[in-house]
Amino acid sequence: MKGPLFYSKILLFGEYGIIKDSKGLSIPYNFYNGALKKSENPSEAAIESNASLKRFAEYIQNIDKDLVRFDSELLLKDVNSGMYFDSSIPQGYGVGSSGALVAAIYDQYAFDKITVLENLTREKLLKLKSIFSTMESFFHGKSSGLDPLNSYLSIPILINSKDNIEATGIPAQQSEGKGAVFLIDSGIIGETAPMVSLFMENMKQEGFRNMLKTQFIKHTDACVDDFLKGNVKSLFKNTKQLSKVVLSHFKPMIPQQFHELWENGINTNDYYLKLCGSGGGGYILGFTEDIEKAQKSLSDYKLEVVYNF
Repeated sequence: MKGPLFYSKILLFGEYGIIKDSKGLSIPYNFYNGALKKSENPSEAAIESNASLKRFAEYIQNIDKDLVRFDSELLLKDVNSGMYFDSSIPQGYGVGSSGALVAAIYDQYAFDKITVLENLTREKLLKLKSIFSTMESFFHGKSSGLDPLNSYLSIPILINSKDNIEATGIPAQQSEGKGAVFLIDSGIIGETAPMVSLFMENMKQEGFRNMLKTQFIKHTDACVDDFLKGNVKSLFKNTKQLSKVVLSHFKPMIPQQFHELWENGINTNDYYLKLCGSGGGGYILGFTEDIEKAQKSLSDYKLEVVYNF
């Protein structure tokens, strides 16, 4: 048995903001993927994954049947015969490892599933998001459902607000372009749940809430609009502002050894850094108008280019 591949994702803009109704833009990232498999001689990782799938299968049985129904009998049979999720997606890196697993389970075992081949109305997208949010909560406590949605449909998703999402096209990449979006590996595994609780704790302060609305969400929304319109000049101006706001107000989410690099990018304009997912480790997302300059400035790190302008 080998199920279809489900890809990782990158939330280009909208981390934390989408909890409070900012815009967001999430794109599939085909460099990493995962699939459901069975094996005669499972590795240690496969045995561990199978144990986790057993717990997940039990959780799924208790999901409200009005929301989604699964072929629980078949799922349990497969899990008991050693099925596991074979994935190259790094965990705790903000690229959607649990999202791909949720998408794979829904694809394989849900009854009456909504597929990418049908007309994806807003209602259908919201229904899928709600199903995936409930499923992924098993891993994170509270999930927006966007990672599995992106992985399942494998198309860019534009988040206008909590209840308004749509599939979208993004400008074609310029393979010769010097501008780029890239990933830096922080070398630390980030955990979503503690970072989100920290954010929720900060939200109790009026000053933080105010900053979120007047600065963070304002620049996030502008970045999404610029990116979709291919307005590169304005995009970099807004990304720089966003990078500044994150450095000032989201410092605990940035690994300590990156504070200086972050500031250096803002001061030299060689690159601008931002959180990829909830932060605390994993990947850091970078934007640059000149990838060669950014590579020189960040020569101690391997940059993984995700998109070329």
